Amino acid sequence: MVTLSRGRHAAILDAAAKDGLLANKTGRITGRVSPALVDRAKKATGIEADTALIEYALANLAVDDHFGEALVKARGTVDPALTLDF
Repeated sequence: MVTLSRGRHAAILDAAAKDGLLANKTGRITGRVSPALVDRAKKATGIEADTALIEYALANLAVDDHFGEALVKARGTVDPALTLDF
């Protein structure tokens, strides 16, 4: 299991806040989830409160920059003759 770095956690919440996604906290979510899933997510993130965990998870999805998809899409687009000097 990989533990989330505090820097990444803060960066995600900062990005969500800058986009105005953390203001006006009047919404409510309810649902049934596996306690094992919640426990593992809390251990991985270091987040202890259920509300903070849900907020982080939703923010992580909402501010995703889709870097992985862009990287895969760019595969093979760099000229093989390019000199990288290393």
